[in-house]
Amino acid sequence: MTHQKLEALKKYFGYDFFRPQQAEIIDTVMADKDCLVLMPTGGGKSVCFQIPAILRPGLTVVISPLIALMKDQVEALRGNGVNAAFLNSSISSAEQDQIIWQAKLGELKLLYIAPERLFSGNTFEFLKEWNVGLFAIDESHCISSWGHDFRPEYRQLNTLKLRFPDVPIIALTATADRVTRRDILKQLRIEHSETFIASFDRPNLSLNVLPGRKRLQQIQSFIAKHENQAGIIYCLSRKGTEAVAASLQNAGYKAEFYHAGLASEKRSKVQEKFLKDDIQIIVATIAFGMGIDKSNVRWIIHYNLPSNVESFYQEIGRAGRDGTPSDTVLFYSYMDIITRQDMINNSDQSAEQKELLHAKLNRMKQYAEADICRRRILLSYFNEAVEKDCGNCDVCQNPRTRFDATIIAQKALSGIARTDQKVAMGMLIDILRGSRNRNVLQFGYDRLPTFGAGIELRGEEWGDYISQLLNSGVMDIAYDEAHTFKLNPVSRQILKGERKVELVKFIPLNERKAKEEELVPKEKAKQEIIRDALFDRLRLLRKQMADAIGIPPYIIFTDATLSEMAQKKPINEVQMKAISGIADERFRKYGETFIKEILDFARENTKPGTRVIKGMTFVETLDLYKEGHSVKVIAEKRNLNVVTIISHLIKLKEEGNDIDLKTLIDDKSYKTITLAAQEMQITKNDPLKPLFELLNEQFDYGQIRLALAIFEENRERSH
Repeated sequence: MTHQKLEALKKYFGYDFFRPQQAEIIDTVMADKDCLVLMPTGGGKSVCFQIPAILRPGLTVVISPLIALMKDQVEALRGNGVNAAFLNSSISSAEQDQIIWQAKLGELKLLYIAPERLFSGNTFEFLKEWNVGLFAIDESHCISSWGHDFRPEYRQLNTLKLRFPDVPIIALTATADRVTRRDILKQLRIEHSETFIASFDRPNLSLNVLPGRKRLQQIQSFIAKHENQAGIIYCLSRKGTEAVAASLQNAGYKAEFYHAGLASEKRSKVQEKFLKDDIQIIVATIAFGMGIDKSNVRWIIHYNLPSNVESFYQEIGRAGRDGTPSDTVLFYSYMDIITRQDMINNSDQSAEQKELLHAKLNRMKQYAEADICRRRILLSYFNEAVEKDCGNCDVCQNPRTRFDATIIAQKALSGIARTDQKVAMGMLIDILRGSRNRNVLQFGYDRLPTFGAGIELRGEEWGDYISQLLNSGVMDIAYDEAHTFKLNPVSRQILKGERKVELVKFIPLNERKAKEEELVPKEKAKQEIIRDALFDRLRLLRKQMADAIGIPPYIIFTDATLSEMAQKKPINEVQMKAISGIADERFRKYGETFIKEILDFARENTKPGTRVIKGMTFVETLDLYKEGHSVKVIAEKRNLNVVTIISHLIKLKEEGNDIDLKTLIDDKSYKTITLAAQEMQITKNDPLKPLFELLNEQFDYGQIRLALAIFEENRERSH
């Protein structure tokens, strides 16, 4: 079974080894056992049921609520040579009838289907005729009311085990805490089945939290550093998505908004443009992204605070699915907390459910306000122990220096109290700094005891510290009263000296910029520049090919595969198939085209004394051979000796190039050399000097190598 699994992995997916736990999960399914798989977005969940589907007899039915993901995965499977289809509302009745007929005839290995489609019409009855060998339930957290995305239609799946007791079930999800996991198993009636929990660590994702001030300005600065890279900006409201998208469009970026209020046709069009790299940025509500299998999303921005850690982790997981470095940014302000709390309080949920939602929101708040490694917080939420800090979050890269800020807090709170809680940020700073501007004088605030009490701090310092006080709950803000500050019970404890306050030390902007400059990569070496140029060229080729056949570019090759291709520069089938993610069918469809592009790039960039790609000297020999030149002429043109040229051609033949070695040596010489070699039991891999001497130096080393290579080729063919 181990050999079969690995063979299928290489043949259909182009990978040489499994990720952690994938092999064990596949073994469990192949043994007809039920199981629950908890694996983060981009962790390789699909392989856990796709490999068994390929190896097992019968049809694997994949139940998923995500129409976009169905389409992506089916296209990818077909591209890998696997018969797959999907049934959902996006295809016509005639197409659905055809797929149902294919399933009945046993022509499909995988059928993706939405739960509402499964339980409508006669579909559920058809299952008995389809020789179903496995049920895979994706996004299985949707079956639990404790999960963050409960869908009532999923509850009907609890009848699967009753109707098909002998068909194994594999339930899969990217996010589920202990309570949700138990409920999934209970609802599916597989309570005693094994649960596989993969590591939730995504070290390729950087984690950053930024203050929620001047967000649009910060976003544009961020995107400018991610030129031509696809990204998603998540907003809380539909109106927010439209405003942010308009701002980015005005700045010259290819951006579109996406939310549930758009017509279905418009949503599909925007999504397709994003998948096909026709637009760079999607600004969306959480209505977008569920199941988007786009592997080359390089960054995620949360314009507003998500409602829980599960949603946040799933959404940032849409970046870097191909394993390459990607960035995530969360903007955070106290207003987001208030908005989220109001949404929960005003919802129709039960009191028990509201309590749960508030608790989950509070965990999200703790993440945003943390001054310890953010990855530790995320992983601990999913009950995963972490031994050391990640080094790839803003806290690790810029360790916080905390200090006793009780006096600073008392000054700010006193200013709020003495103005009858009627001032907002700007006015409070002016009072504390002792500014005698018109507004301060108009209200008589210059006569307050706190006027000028904070003159030792600059305005930007006060702005930072007041934001920290607000975000840590030291005071409140009334957004419906012109953003004025209000005291709360914690404020009064601090004013009375009953409670201490710690804040993170302010870092001036010029110091922050200096630190950022320290992190800017040094000037790239020439080879790195060449590699980047080749990557861009391969990416353009991929886009052109994808557009021609009407599929997203990443379906052809992922960015990770292209990056490895640009780095290793494969120039033959053997080298190309050694690149991660290039399976047999993909090479058959696209391999030669990409090899040609790499060779064209190398020829254009190779100058005397330089080596753009390893093996370029062989390519130059191959080009001349294909033009019909003899070995002698090739040697003269290249200013190399004949023996070297023969060595090139033998190597090129071994790597799968169409070269007829027999035409390079006459029959008599071939027979003389091979008879002598057999007598001495010498092969092409042995030292050739004894054979050279036995033949009285009548043949040069090139002829000897050539004869032995042909002899070895004939022997292998006969076997």
